[in-house]
Amino acid sequence: MADVTQELEKPKTAEPMENTTPTKPVESVNPRAEHRMTVAERVIYLVGGIVLGLMAIRFLLSLFGANRVNGFADFIYSVTHPFVSPFFGLFNYTEQFGRSRFEFETLIAIAFYGLVMVVLARLVTLGSHQPR
Repeated sequence: MADVTQELEKPKTAEPMENTTPTKPVESVNPRAEHRMTVAERVIYLVGGIVLGLMAIRFLLSLFGANRVNGFADFIYSVTHPFVSPFFGLFNYTEQFGRSRFEFETLIAIAFYGLVMVVLARLVTLGSHQPR
């Protein structure tokens, strides 16, 4: 019985285990490698984002019935008119300023130009060897 208590009291040391998996050299990984964008792609997203943002402001101004006499509202309506005007015939558009109106045409223009922006950005990077 003394042998059993002596074995219990001995601290057991772990034997070092052999590493059976082969080791590979550590590759240096650039953390930004997955997020690279070309300059052309950045310009497309910047210009497209500005246009989409202005059209979103136009939608909100029209929804709240902004007065066209106001300088800011007039600027937004004037700048975005060339982008939204191709879609005016879809829903019998009559130009009304100063009255609250839900502009479906502006929402469709936002969706259309957003899609065009993404397609153009992808076409610019079509032949690149960057991982996507």
